[in-house]
Amino acid sequence: MTTDPLEYEVAVVGGGPAGLTTALYTTRLGHRTAVFEKEGGRHAAVSHVHNLLGVSENVSGEQLATHAVDQFEHYGGDFYPDAVESVTRLDGGESGDEPRFRLGAAHATVDAERVVFATGFRDRSPDVPELERFTGRGLHYCLHCDAYSLGDGPVFVLGHTESAAHVAMTMLNFTANVDLLLDGREPEWGDETETKLRVHPVDRIETSVVSAYEDEAIAEDEPPWLGGLSFGDGTERDYLGGFAMYGSSYNADLAADLGCELGENGAIDVDERRETSVDGAYAVGDVTHGQNQTTIAIGDGAYAGLAVHKDLRRFPMSVADLEARGAETEGDGEPDTDAADLEWDDLEVPASAPSLRAQMRRVRDLETHPGLRGPSPGRE
Repeated sequence: MTTDPLEYEVAVVGGGPAGLTTALYTTRLGHRTAVFEKEGGRHAAVSHVHNLLGVSENVSGEQLATHAVDQFEHYGGDFYPDAVESVTRLDGGESGDEPRFRLGAAHATVDAERVVFATGFRDRSPDVPELERFTGRGLHYCLHCDAYSLGDGPVFVLGHTESAAHVAMTMLNFTANVDLLLDGREPEWGDETETKLRVHPVDRIETSVVSAYEDEAIAEDEPPWLGGLSFGDGTERDYLGGFAMYGSSYNADLAADLGCELGENGAIDVDERRETSVDGAYAVGDVTHGQNQTTIAIGDGAYAGLAVHKDLRRFPMSVADLEARGAETEGDGEPDTDAADLEWDDLEVPASAPSLRAQMRRVRDLETHPGLRGPSPGRE
């Protein structure tokens, strides 16, 4: 027995801050919206959310995502904890309100008039045994998020590229004790960067980094924090924390397979509306720029949500659309294309789906809504 795919106006691939914000906007603006998020998204692994106005840094990415999904479903969206495996265009998708895209996931297939890629990117991890387990607890990837927590402490920057050298010099704004760890590799920065590095008080360590060890001052019932690094020459150095700078890889394969243009760095190219080179396909968040900022991702989602709404909304109709509709409603005989001859009863209103409108009525009668005003997920 086969069933036709469920149809949506908007389908979002990715349930991080950018994707869920897009979906929240489109749902509250009256469009049936689905979000697909495979388990273990990058933002969900963040132990502390920073720079998000009014939100404590004690909130983790997973907790924030749980609140966001609750909000999205509360307003009438459908959340699929599922990995999308393909996005394809449908024949005839350019006409009318027919779905334009088909999303094939591991456990579901849906059709949608618009698709939004919010698939993010991946940091390239360092090849240092035991170090990656301290991610978010001494090992960091985002200077703008975590430099504040490392002020006035011994800090390392692990890498051998221009970006690593730049981050090492930038960290001098926060601490006087910065080590640039080449891990036995030849530097790949240019002469200008080399000149600046020789003047800036950054301690360059060329020997290999062989392992990481815990901070023994942390209580046994607390998650382990980085204490320091061991080097190939037998020495050890204690660190408050540091950054691994080995670049990133954009999760843009689905968009590329659809025909979306990518930049030289592999990110999805979008215009100011967050629309890709494929009509009706949008992209938001880190997969378009790699800024690695929750607040920027949320802003992208808001921009895209509004853009998709303006693209999809039925009313107000243009004079051309009204005149075309007038010709369609005449039936037999000569068509009368004068929009002024249309009556209100000729327009099917409201435009939002009945299921969403029913949810609107239910929500406005509630006194309590999902979000950070309620108990944090998993806490008393």
